[in-house]
Amino acid sequence: MAEIELLIESRAELGESPIWDASRNSLLWADLYAPAIERYCLSDGKRERRVLPETLGAFGRCADGRLIVAMRSGIHLLDFASGALEFLACPPGEPLAGTRFNDGKVAPNGQFVIGTMDEASRSRPLGHFYSVTPAGNTHCLQSGLIVANGLAWSADGRRMHFADTRRDTIHVADYCPERGVMGTPRVFAETQPALHGRPDGGAMDMAGGYWSAGVFGGVLNYWDSQGRLARQVRLPCPGPTMPCFGGADMTTLYVTTLRKGMSPEALVAAPLSGSVFALEVEVPGVPVAAFASRFPASPVTASGGRAHSPSLDTTREPHS
Repeated sequence: MAEIELLIESRAELGESPIWDASRNSLLWADLYAPAIERYCLSDGKRERRVLPETLGAFGRCADGRLIVAMRSGIHLLDFASGALEFLACPPGEPLAGTRFNDGKVAPNGQFVIGTMDEASRSRPLGHFYSVTPAGNTHCLQSGLIVANGLAWSADGRRMHFADTRRDTIHVADYCPERGVMGTPRVFAETQPALHGRPDGGAMDMAGGYWSAGVFGGVLNYWDSQGRLARQVRLPCPGPTMPCFGGADMTTLYVTTLRKGMSPEALVAAPLSGSVFALEVEVPGVPVAAFASRFPASPVTASGGRAHSPSLDTTREPHS
């Protein structure tokens, strides 16, 4: 029986976007509505928190040590230590009224793929997936989604998985790393909210399997390479949002969770909602690439001025 362990006790409204940083033996993750990004070092229990000026969607690591961050105003490069922000890009016409950036991940070719979602009603097909290059160019990979989610790539980089959460569907498409384009999506798995929750963030293992957070169902679902449900792991809270692989041998699944929208009674029943959990698995995960960022230019804020550098909160806590 798989055992879920509490890694970071937190009260995040919407914990999301966990990212493993092997160079620092650290896990990064975001509380989207705080808005803030945290870094937790597994070696010494040190926690650092960088507060940001706008609601987040997702973020990724950059090859130059910074982070690429999707905020309401667009895609930015962030120096975590100083807080300096450099605006990079925003797809033409985004963000549409009532939408925001949602799930994102660095693709195998070093481009950042970011999705959008209908935030206002979660029913309109206004969502897209965009690819962002290091030069700040953007192009649309997929449109017509309600909540673009669940990005993950196979070990060879040639299959791209994603979910449309509100349509309870996980898709797979051929992906060309050389050109940064995807083929026509096909259904990989169809989920049932009562059995699987709704498909949120995802991560792929080296066997071609896909771990999907079953948000509102309190489970992690493991779909094998053929799209068959091969395993299900229950969490101590109803809102898992995204898994990522990490650890020395890439066999630890780290899982973020939410507490946003939960009733007082539900929070009493699941007081660890909003925390980060860990699960040991047998098959290692596919490492996620780093964004092939340019050498830093003069940092600017989202409004175009010099970068603001808010204080960095640092705490140290014992291992869970």
